[in-house]
Amino acid sequence: MAKITYIEHDGTEHVVDVSNGLTVMEGARDNGIPGIEADCGGACACSTCHVYVDEAWVAKLPEKDPMEEDMLEFAYEPDAERSRLTCQLKVSDALDGLVVRMPERQI
Repeated sequence: MAKITYIEHDGTEHVVDVSNGLTVMEGARDNGIPGIEADCGGACACSTCHVYVDEAWVAKLPEKDPMEEDMLEFAYEPDAERSRLTCQLKVSDALDGLVVRMPERQI
């Protein structure tokens, strides 16, 4: 289990425990956290679960695969370094303490 901090665009923080094996997107969905819409349900077929990963975590995460890179092109104001799709981040003990920030909106 990992403790993940989700920060809404307005600064509201949600700190939740997410079970290993779920995705960061599923953790937000299961805990009713606003700002991650996940329209495709986690199939990496949209960009509505886009977040900005805290700078301290960028190098600790697995690299983006080509499909995630492609979908991020459709995200609202993507950042080449910090933008990730939460459906592509599998939760493990290694993600304990992860901090993600939601964009102003999802598209």
